[in-house]
Amino acid sequence: MSEPILGIDLGTTNSEVAVVRDGQPHVFAEDGDPILPSFVGLSEDGRLLVGKAARNQWVLAPERTIKSIKRKMGQDVKIRLGDQEFRPQEISAMILRALRDRASAQLGVPVRKAVITVPAYFNDAQRQATREAGELADLEVVRILNEPTAASLTYDPSQRELQRVLVYDLGGGTFDVSIVQSQEGVIEVLASHGDTALGGDDFDDLLLKHVVDKFKTEHDVDLSGNLASRARVLRAVEAAKRQLSYHPFARIEEEFIAEKNGQALHLNVEISREEYEAMIRPMLDRTMDCVQRALDDSRVVGSAINKVVLVGGSTRTPLISRLLEERLGQPTHQEVNPDLCVAMGAGIQAAMMGGASVGPVLVDITPHSMGIKCLDLLQGFDFPFRFAPILKRNTPLPASQSEIFHTVHDNQDAVEIDVYQGEREDVRQNYQVGKFTISGLSKVAAGNPLVVQLDLTLDGILKVSARERATGLQKQITIENALAKFEREERDVARQRLDRLWNNVERPEADYPADEWSDDAPPSREAPELVAGPREGQRETVQARALLEKAERLVGNLNAEDKEEVDRLMEQLRTALTDRKWNDVTSACNELSDILFYLEEV
Repeated sequence: MSEPILGIDLGTTNSEVAVVRDGQPHVFAEDGDPILPSFVGLSEDGRLLVGKAARNQWVLAPERTIKSIKRKMGQDVKIRLGDQEFRPQEISAMILRALRDRASAQLGVPVRKAVITVPAYFNDAQRQATREAGELADLEVVRILNEPTAASLTYDPSQRELQRVLVYDLGGGTFDVSIVQSQEGVIEVLASHGDTALGGDDFDDLLLKHVVDKFKTEHDVDLSGNLASRARVLRAVEAAKRQLSYHPFARIEEEFIAEKNGQALHLNVEISREEYEAMIRPMLDRTMDCVQRALDDSRVVGSAINKVVLVGGSTRTPLISRLLEERLGQPTHQEVNPDLCVAMGAGIQAAMMGGASVGPVLVDITPHSMGIKCLDLLQGFDFPFRFAPILKRNTPLPASQSEIFHTVHDNQDAVEIDVYQGEREDVRQNYQVGKFTISGLSKVAAGNPLVVQLDLTLDGILKVSARERATGLQKQITIENALAKFEREERDVARQRLDRLWNNVERPEADYPADEWSDDAPPSREAPELVAGPREGQRETVQARALLEKAERLVGNLNAEDKEEVDRLMEQLRTALTDRKWNDVTSACNELSDILFYLEEV
């Protein structure tokens, strides 16, 4: 057995260590967690703290704790830690030694060699400082590897055809984007841009400020003024940020967070994904500027990119995928854990240097999107067969995701949830896997929000639930072998298509909706009772539909002059809805609402 070579991702916020076992990269975990926070500290009694213990101490004792040392690498500076001073290389060496010891303990043999990753934009001084840190940790650094190169290796280390990959890396402390070209084992970074002062930590700070300001407005108490309270809120907003990656709402709760006039105060704030994404949108726009600069510098157009790979935990924010898909016209890939793929890629490179043959990382994913049938607007008119994906194709398993939808009618007390698999926007060209009804909803105005959640296990068991936000009323179903069912139906469809071709029957595909192909009972042809639309614009869509319905009831009783004006405003509103110009929708709604109010009074 050859001497193992470690692959190490020495990150700004978190670090990991990996090695290849049985042809697949394995990231070493401690207490079930593969991530080592990149924090170093000294306890009150002078003991060295690395990782979680140092991170837990940081807010309460920043003078004895260091974070984000990676930003100082290559600089001729001294960092104070308690009553001592260290060079950045020495602090990084403490992190590397902790990773080395973790791997050695689990391998059962001492490890002396490593491949260490660095950002593509690191200069020679920063790369040399990283190599020195490895040597101080008693490691022979056999290679300094660019992070985007490592990430691209996890998807196909032996790519033979020319492939261009855009690697979008947004971690806790830094951002960079690289255009990577690979062919027959030769990998080259064509261009790279980034921002060394932008990352998930900045998102946490925005959420923290939002929550602290809200609490101060309500109770006239500043939680940021107390270190312990601030630390608790920071941990809570970090958890909420992670939850918002998969669900449309998150609640931030901390009991006994403060005291005023002898009375205990509790923190209880709900934040929506829409609010959160609006907060961070200016920062994400900066990353999109970097994406364009990298494309320009590499002289590669967006359509020539073969794959878009997401790296770093912060890339789980859904808005990032949407922005990249809009700009590049193709889906993003994060099948390989964004937190771990750089370390895994480093492990793959290390194994290849040791002569091992390594294939692409094996990941269990959902092969097709899963979602529900709902109502949307198509060219300004109601379209009752819109497919709204909730779990998107290539999502790693197990998976849990939820989205919010709204009722269509006033006083609507029931909703039918039709669950489908497929990639077509029209559900009739997808495959129905189940349905159920949730009844007893509150009798309120149209737009009552319901959260629909899909949970899919490795065994293909799909749980679908719908919950009314206002009351918590919930119903769910469990669908066994959801993935196998789809594969069977795909084969049935293919067989029927071949039969039609064999019989020389020429009919357009649109004439063969999924319910005609499937052996299951056909889905209801009645209009669904949930309204769809992107998260941005859902409220405007519900308001517009209600106004259009109201105008259509009144327009037949109007004189010619008033009818012409109402028709004009209705057409203006439909056009704005079709173009999804939400500011125009709001303006058109206000105009139409004013004239309808006037006409009703008359």
